[in-house]
Amino acid sequence: MATASSSVVKTERTALVVQGILAILFGLFAVFWPGMTAITLIYLFSAFLVIDGIVVMILGLISMSKFGKALLLLLLGLLELGIGLFLINNPLITFATLVLVLGFSLILRGLFSFVGAFVHKENAYSTRMLHGILGVLGVVVGLIVLFWPAASGLAFVWILGLYALVAGPILIAASFDLAKLSK
Repeated sequence: MATASSSVVKTERTALVVQGILAILFGLFAVFWPGMTAITLIYLFSAFLVIDGIVVMILGLISMSKFGKALLLLLLGLLELGIGLFLINNPLITFATLVLVLGFSLILRGLFSFVGAFVHKENAYSTRMLHGILGVLGVVVGLIVLFWPAASGLAFVWILGLYALVAGPILIAASFDLAKLSK
């Protein structure tokens, strides 16, 4: 019979793997089908944000014993869920608004991940480093998207896709690191 802490670790590992797989799938779509319409991109990214937001909020709820971590996860999950639902309900959003929403979403996600790498001392050093790298990458990509929207178009889709293709394996690697830590 699994203990409560081992079931929490198992849930966290599963959530990280799901997030990683979703990011990789989104990245593959963005890189290999960059000519997709803006509406398709909005729906794909919205679905990613909604699912990821729910997963992150579940992680926040199961880690209530660590208030700071739980609060960060609940806020990030709620933010992602809200942005995803906003985009789903407003699919005809202009490209400029899409760029702003995506840019700020990436920056906030990156900041949460970066701060979490330093706040969660209970995680293994390698997991904290992976989250730190993911956080910096998210902020950098978000700033690129915000400050060079004119260069967007096809490059915009590729930047998002490449970010997702790097972020996905990092999240999956963090889940394996969490498994080592739990043993």
